[in-house]
Amino acid sequence: MTPRTLYRKLVESHTVATLDEQNVLLFCDLHLMNEYTSPQAFAGLDEQGRGVPMPGQNVAVVSHVIPTEPGVIRVIRDAAPALQARNLKKNCDRHGIALFDTNDALQGIEHVVAPEHGMIRPGMVVICGDSHTTTYGALGALGFGIGTSEVEHVLATQTLVYRLAQDMRIHVDGRLPTGTTAKDLVLMIIGRIGAQGARGHVIEFTGSAFEALSVEARFTVCNMAVEAGARGALMAPDARAIDYVLQRAPDIQGDMREAALGHWATLHSDDGAVFDIEHRFDASDVAPHVTWGTSPDQVISIEGRIPLPQEQAAGPLRRSTEQALRYTGLAAGAAIEGTPIQHVFIGSCTNARIEDLRAVAEVVRGRHVAEGVRAMVVPGSGAVKQQAEKEGIAALLQNAGFEWREPGCSMCLAMNGDILEAGVRCASTTNRNFEGRQGRGAVTHLMSPAMAAAAALTGTITDVRRLEALHA
Repeated sequence: MTPRTLYRKLVESHTVATLDEQNVLLFCDLHLMNEYTSPQAFAGLDEQGRGVPMPGQNVAVVSHVIPTEPGVIRVIRDAAPALQARNLKKNCDRHGIALFDTNDALQGIEHVVAPEHGMIRPGMVVICGDSHTTTYGALGALGFGIGTSEVEHVLATQTLVYRLAQDMRIHVDGRLPTGTTAKDLVLMIIGRIGAQGARGHVIEFTGSAFEALSVEARFTVCNMAVEAGARGALMAPDARAIDYVLQRAPDIQGDMREAALGHWATLHSDDGAVFDIEHRFDASDVAPHVTWGTSPDQVISIEGRIPLPQEQAAGPLRRSTEQALRYTGLAAGAAIEGTPIQHVFIGSCTNARIEDLRAVAEVVRGRHVAEGVRAMVVPGSGAVKQQAEKEGIAALLQNAGFEWREPGCSMCLAMNGDILEAGVRCASTTNRNFEGRQGRGAVTHLMSPAMAAAAALTGTITDVRRLEALHA
């Protein structure tokens, strides 16, 4: 048999029909929905008098528009998002679809909630009307975002007309240096291959650097793969990933468990499998990374200097550099370290899991947020929030001057009440730094949770390794 990549195995095992050389009809094991990409799809079903034949394969979460102010009962005050949330509940009730509603104690960001409740398992195809569905590749599941019209098709048939992608392998060996994290590693990769570097491809991440990461750190890497244009991201499930799933999926027992373990053992690329593109990097080259511009690939090491436009080739790259510098107000050639910030946001589906909050607490312990800085921490889910409060992390951060808020997408995308004002510069653990992403005229610098914590303490973009040295 011809050696196959992990991606090809997953697609072939879910192909219901081959439509032509480029397109197949793909069965989807799990369809996640949110409040803002599903209303038109349900309306389309209603217009055609169609139902949802497999409601148990669909789950919905109110996440993007939900307010995060501390409080027992959460109320969406703006009329439009409140209507979206009400419609989602109405549609889920009508079709028998499970919903994490606004005031559910376990509510949170869809990409945090789904894995922590054992919904994501190796070998699955998982789709959602959100681009960061690539997150689930950390467990050996093929996850990717879909459009609103596709949501309707999936609800009606549990299948998707799927255009095949190409295979890319990114292999990283070595150990991450002290003071660096998975976020720094993936930011470095995106900076090297570019925001379109994986366009049309599914990336398989291989190598000892990824094998050494925790599952939550792997989520961060796969979550950010879409920022390089990837249509999906995968890591072959190993013992660590399988343990993570089994601990959260008590229904996998007896013969089912043996069958699952046998199947999961086959989920890897065969020796000799051919990738269309391959990249190799060394983890020992990684330093803390920070974005300076308005795209995730406009990123440099904390030790680096902001690029000079004249150093770029004339054309789109130089023009985008000039535009980014105009928007961010940074000086070409200047050091990124020491840049003053006014806001810190720690949250999002990239970095709002319990390990992220533990890393923040470790940096903050014994210190206080700098004067003039507003620092927010928004847990990724109700379960993360409860765990952080149980471990004393919430109290530690509040005593240090951080705001401790309710779970949700929050300031990742300014679709709710958490919005930056124009001119505010934010150190953020999110995944996108586009113009206006966190608020019109606001400037976002992507970085790891530890680096964001360091920025909160000093009021400037700071190399967290300097603070860690003070703890030693």
